[in-house]
Amino acid sequence: MDIPPLAGKIAALSLGALPLSYVLSHVSALSHPLGLALMSALILGLLFVTIYNLSPGEIYYDPLYAVFAVFSFTSVVDLLIALQEDGYVVGFMDFYIKEGEPYLRTAHGVFICYWDGTVHYLLYLAMAGAIRRRKRYRNLGLYWLGSFIMTILVFLPGNILGKYSSEVSPTLFLAIPYVLVPCWAGMRIFNQSRAPTCCNPTMVQEEQRKGILRRPVDLALVIYLTLTGLFTFFRGLVVLDCPTDACFVYIYQYEPYLRDPVAYPKVQMLVYMFYVLPFYGLAAYALIFPGCSWLPDWALVFAGAVGQAQFSHMGASMHLRTPFTYRVPDDAWASFFGYNLLYALGPHLLAFRCLWWPAFFLRPPPGPLAHHKKEH
Repeated sequence: MDIPPLAGKIAALSLGALPLSYVLSHVSALSHPLGLALMSALILGLLFVTIYNLSPGEIYYDPLYAVFAVFSFTSVVDLLIALQEDGYVVGFMDFYIKEGEPYLRTAHGVFICYWDGTVHYLLYLAMAGAIRRRKRYRNLGLYWLGSFIMTILVFLPGNILGKYSSEVSPTLFLAIPYVLVPCWAGMRIFNQSRAPTCCNPTMVQEEQRKGILRRPVDLALVIYLTLTGLFTFFRGLVVLDCPTDACFVYIYQYEPYLRDPVAYPKVQMLVYMFYVLPFYGLAAYALIFPGCSWLPDWALVFAGAVGQAQFSHMGASMHLRTPFTYRVPDDAWASFFGYNLLYALGPHLLAFRCLWWPAFFLRPPPGPLAHHKKEH
């Protein structure tokens, strides 16, 4: 997979968030939540107009160029929020956190800002650069799509259900575009043409004749998906207050963060159980039976989703903003870090396997193999 060059123009424009946020932090009119929401909407609108005037050709070629440009600006803002909350910078985003989104002060909020300000930011620049040079960015887009949707699925319900629900302000309405845009962007990204593969029909037939025992990497992935699926189901039961001794021991001795009243970890485990767990079952099926051409795309989507989720979950479990009683105990730190890291790496290895050698997942060509399947 070719990685497109970064978009320098978008990078320069996004860095305008640095002086702008510093100046706005000293404007007293932004001390009211409604004034803050209106000012934020005005800034995003002016930013879109600026991008349209600077790059009309790119937007005409692919309207997602404007989306990536605007989101790269907000990624820099999120990075400033995370750095300020951890004490690395001062005087940038106090006004927004106090009056706009106080739940960003939580450990989970800090880490989703770090992820958005680093991983998402680089993805935006790479995808905007690909559009500018008329190159493909479908794989990067699918990874971003999964990561972005996972952020929204956990963060918004957590804000409403957790202990900060009484502090929801009009700025929450700014999240509406963040909910609608991924739906539109996802349809455009999925409709893009796939990169051509180097697999000819003979190679596809030979690969699809192999059983699972002759494909040790796929066998290892099936075992991983099975074990991870069981672990996902178990953690879902834990946050649903399962009364068994195993759940009690786990939530108190290994992941007490699941009891944190901010609600983000509970929502995260439920999203895993109701969305990621079914995918693991389908992915295991696709690794056993050939011709499941949907797996490479969805493996990328779920790799991005689980990567973002595990980064935020692991970081928040150990962050100083999490109350001490909900942090990972010292004697359980190694095991907690080990199995959560494996949980994050597995979907990435699955996506890498699907992209590196996709012959098994391609639709079988007409020929002897197809006739052989029909006979049986």
